[in-house]
Amino acid sequence: MTAAARGGGRRPHVVDDRPWDPDAVERLTPEQERFYLASQWTLMWWKFRRHRLAVWSGALLALAFGSILICEILAPYNLHTRDTDFIYAPPQAVRLFHEGEFVGPFVYGFDYALDMTTLRRVYTPNAGKVQPVRFFCLGDGYEFWGVLEMRFHLVCPAEGGTLFLLGADRLGRDMFSRTLYGARISLTVGLIGIAISFLLGVVLGGLSGYYGGWVDGAVQRAIETIRSFPELPLWMALSAALPVTWSPVLVYFGITVILGLFDWTGLARAVRSKLLALREEDFATAAVLMGAKPRRVIFRHLLPSFTSHLIASATLSIPGMILGETALSFLGLGLRPPITSWGVLLNEAQNINVVALYPWLMLPVAPVIVVVLAFNFLGDGLRDAADPYS
Repeated sequence: MTAAARGGGRRPHVVDDRPWDPDAVERLTPEQERFYLASQWTLMWWKFRRHRLAVWSGALLALAFGSILICEILAPYNLHTRDTDFIYAPPQAVRLFHEGEFVGPFVYGFDYALDMTTLRRVYTPNAGKVQPVRFFCLGDGYEFWGVLEMRFHLVCPAEGGTLFLLGADRLGRDMFSRTLYGARISLTVGLIGIAISFLLGVVLGGLSGYYGGWVDGAVQRAIETIRSFPELPLWMALSAALPVTWSPVLVYFGITVILGLFDWTGLARAVRSKLLALREEDFATAAVLMGAKPRRVIFRHLLPSFTSHLIASATLSIPGMILGETALSFLGLGLRPPITSWGVLLNEAQNINVVALYPWLMLPVAPVIVVVLAFNFLGDGLRDAADPYS
């Protein structure tokens, strides 16, 4: 064995004098080619799909927002239907088997008695009152979106029976139906509020980051002033300042505007920091040298560079809007009857004695928790997907 072969000397320089064969060049596999040619949004979607919890959360939120479009059909009762014979009735369990035989979805009817010692209504399920649940049926009349008179429901109680899946309140109204109706208000408050917050945050943050100087100083001082106030007391003070003579619709929009006006500061600072880093990039300088106006440079070249981060930030801000409305309405300073939201429903559970005797009045807090968690999981998934190369 030679010294060169043993690594003890210089290796000889070898030149391959064979003709070049283009078919011998290593080619990309179809999977590799599909990955390298994919767009930014396609890569984000592929990475988002791997975040299973975020995907399931997105599906859950899609169902929740889809339900607000047809809540009148999904609810077994009309929003204002009252049954004074079943005030504070407990939830009825849906069963499938009666005395060992399959009957289908049904509930047992109640026997009612008044406890003369405590003056409390006592409801006892009666196994002799089998009340089948009806599907795709005609029930309480309602105005679909306030326009069409309809009576069609997805589920209805049996003829002459009851169907209180989440119990009844102090007026004998079905809590399940009212929770479905309340989702329309509570969920749309978050969307409208984040739209206002998103607009203010992007515009003011964009101007602050692009121009700098006195514009940046003025916007930053405004942000610091707003953030110096405690959030919940400020919301409470402004909500209490709404005129009592306003209609429920005006109060609704007033609450959404208040929530949006005090939630844009975090987004504005995120936009500012991104623009400060991107405005010196070559593509931004080239756009300026070609005569593009500042508005075009900001909205056409700079903002699209981190649109995915804006989407993730907005998704994470919506739960704060929902919790803000719920807290204000729970304290009696937000939405008020006849508007029905999750916070308004929880307002009836402020009395600890009522909660101790009728704990099902606290059940509207469950969708609040589920929706807030789903938004947070979805936001985490979008934030990870926003950087598909990590």
